[in-house]
Amino acid sequence: MVGRRGPGLVGTMATAAVIGGSAAAAGHAVDRRMAGKDQAKQQEAQAEQAALQSQVDMEEMQAQMAAMQAQQAQMAMQAQQPQPAPAPVAAPPAAGGPDLMAQLQQLAQLKEAGALTDEEYTTAKAKLLA
Repeated sequence: MVGRRGPGLVGTMATAAVIGGSAAAAGHAVDRRMAGKDQAKQQEAQAEQAALQSQVDMEEMQAQMAAMQAQQAQMAMQAQQPQPAPAPVAAPPAAGGPDLMAQLQQLAQLKEAGALTDEEYTTAKAKLLA
């Protein structure tokens, strides 16, 4: 009888199967790890891109806000600018008849409407009464 040496054909195949399975499992683990790293890099790049887009959007909004504030300031300044002086009042007639009363009433109406300041009203009234 001849004695056997080693594990035999079935044992060798079993060992090869275990080694092959281990190698495949290790390879799959490496693949999953690399895929995870790739996915993490993609997510990081997307987050960075989103942050940059948000910054650009914020700068655009700030520029729009500054333009609106400048426009409002300009409108406020125009509202505060003195209105042009009304047309000069005609010289009063020599005799202070009903024409003088009409002119005084016109001055009062202009003052009430806001077209004349108190100083302008007083000056025009003094000219009429002089």
